Amino acid sequence: MYPVSHVIYDLDGTLLDTEPLYQLATQEILDRYGVTLSVELRSRMVGRPTPIAARLLVEATGIPLTPAAFAEERDRRLAALFRTVRPTRGAAALTAHLRAHGVPQAIATSSLRHSMAAKRESNPAWFDSFDAVVTAEDVEHGKPAPDIFLEAARRLGAAPEACLVFEDAPAGVQGALAAGMWVVALPEPGHTHLIGGAHQTLAHLEEFTPEAWGLPAFPGC
Repeated sequence: MYPVSHVIYDLDGTLLDTEPLYQLATQEILDRYGVTLSVELRSRMVGRPTPIAARLLVEATGIPLTPAAFAEERDRRLAALFRTVRPTRGAAALTAHLRAHGVPQAIATSSLRHSMAAKRESNPAWFDSFDAVVTAEDVEHGKPAPDIFLEAARRLGAAPEACLVFEDAPAGVQGALAAGMWVVALPEPGHTHLIGGAHQTLAHLEEFTPEAWGLPAFPGC
């Protein structure tokens, strides 16, 4: 594999265990209308900017809410949930290890800025350790377009081919590949068949072997 020198992470479901919270908040709204969030619809929503995900949901379910109204209601519920969200398995250890070895790291998230601010409250020191954070509002086109990954690489001062991206969502994997980057996919259970083209697929970040990508090995390895 190409020895990479810079690392870019998706946020939701990759670094933070927020996807169950999104699913909970969404289903709470849908319950009022007797609708269940399907795996197929959720896979289309995951990784996309909120306005697009909200439009997809309203169009697919036919609930009597505008996308903006749905997003606003869900965001109010999520703001409280995000305050206690924890890193995904292996995320804190991997990012700390790479930071200790001087590997530049960025977050490229489809979150909007107000949502990102709420998520930072759970672990502000950890978020401050990243060299760059790019949100959906910092680029013209969200995932699966490559814009957000290219902007993250630009802020890190890296060529796309020197970047390794960690992503859990099909749209994010597509965007990172379109950016010409290396991709490690971390799909949710039941979504593995929806991920195509990733250079490696893992269940969680604890399975990642940095030295296989030319990155510093964990101690004792």
